[in-house]
Amino acid sequence: MTVLSPDLIALHLTGTTKDEIISQLVDVAMASGNVSNREEAIASVQERESRMSTGMKHGIAIPHGKTAAVKDLVACIGVSDHEVDFDALDHQGCRIFIMTLSPLEKTGPHLQFLAEVSMLFRSEEKRQAILNAKTPEEILDILKPQPLDN
Repeated sequence: MTVLSPDLIALHLTGTTKDEIISQLVDVAMASGNVSNREEAIASVQERESRMSTGMKHGIAIPHGKTAAVKDLVACIGVSDHEVDFDALDHQGCRIFIMTLSPLEKTGPHLQFLAEVSMLFRSEEKRQAILNAKTPEEILDILKPQPLDN
């Protein structure tokens, strides 16, 4: 995970609705100093959600937006202690939120990032480890690509 650092990971999100979670995630991204306009960033993610929910399966949601409020890809992860209704494909609540904000004119970086996190959809073990993590550093460790067994 090249774009993530401990300050871009929030444990114990308190939001109980999709909009509250999006707002909290944008606040995490804002703290990195890489988002120039909070309202614009929130609006871009909410606009994308209004077209189609980014609630996936297995308790994961990947809210994202394209906005002039960022110059480069900004990604953050939030974990909630309780399930939040994110209109997920499997109709289950979500607890792991992976948000990206991308510049309007670039598509490559966020697709690369989503490809990197896609292993979470396949690994119950990694999802559970993220839910059990006590620190942002633990989450970064879980998300590190594993060397292939020879």
